[in-house]
Amino acid sequence: MGSEKAGIRLKDYKGRLFRIGELMFDDNSFGSIKGKCNELFSVLFHRRFTTPERAFSETTAFPADKLSAKNMCAKLVISTIADVRNTMFMSSIQHFPKTHWEVLPDSMEKQKRFHDQVAGHILAGPLKHYWGEKSRYVSDDNPYSLFLSLGIPFEVIEEPVINNGWVFVSDFDYNRLQKGNSTYIMRNEKEGYLGISEDINTLFNFKKSILPKLKNIPHIIDEKPVVCAWYPTAKKVLVWNLSENNENFTLKRENKIINFYLPGLDSILLNDLSS
Repeated sequence: MGSEKAGIRLKDYKGRLFRIGELMFDDNSFGSIKGKCNELFSVLFHRRFTTPERAFSETTAFPADKLSAKNMCAKLVISTIADVRNTMFMSSIQHFPKTHWEVLPDSMEKQKRFHDQVAGHILAGPLKHYWGEKSRYVSDDNPYSLFLSLGIPFEVIEEPVINNGWVFVSDFDYNRLQKGNSTYIMRNEKEGYLGISEDINTLFNFKKSILPKLKNIPHIIDEKPVVCAWYPTAKKVLVWNLSENNENFTLKRENKIINFYLPGLDSILLNDLSS
């Protein structure tokens, strides 16, 4: 989640070869919705400091047989969403189970096709991903990340002074921000901040309250954990099912809709319903 606490000042490495951070090395950690959101949050954060061509994802399994093939495939989606051009599978000193390679090649090829269509395009959306300096230097490394599962597009911001949308911040950034006119959200309500506890049902209620304000923004209308990454300059939306269950979803933009099916942990690249 930054490593400044370990003495690595990220701005000193800006634009250089960069191993994009991740957290979840086995099914127990990556298997939860929060685990997937934390890892996506971490990779999106580190991409602030380097170009796509110089970004390397360490898709680690430790021990080598404790991260399932389906979760390794899911990690590939994170590289696509964050435009990480170099993804490495790492298993320490042991090889991955041979059975992993019965499913990995197809997923690798699929994500390459998706990545080719969104590479170089910037994420956009009303939900704002922010990880502040205080969070990186002195926090408990627990970002407010679950909003990424709401099926509403998001974007990564380097400074919190934003005049639209909803900015999610950690407790450690409270009262340390120069704020704009956005709505600033924390887990607990404090002066100047909207308090929304970080659990999926509470966040779905928040989603209901803002749907009328999304207007010309593509989004998933269902109350199911799903990532909706929007690349308006590519006119594409990448949707990632965070559940292990097969699900039906609906993408909506104004009066246009697309109904589609996604297997558990799978992803799909759709047009963004723009005219």
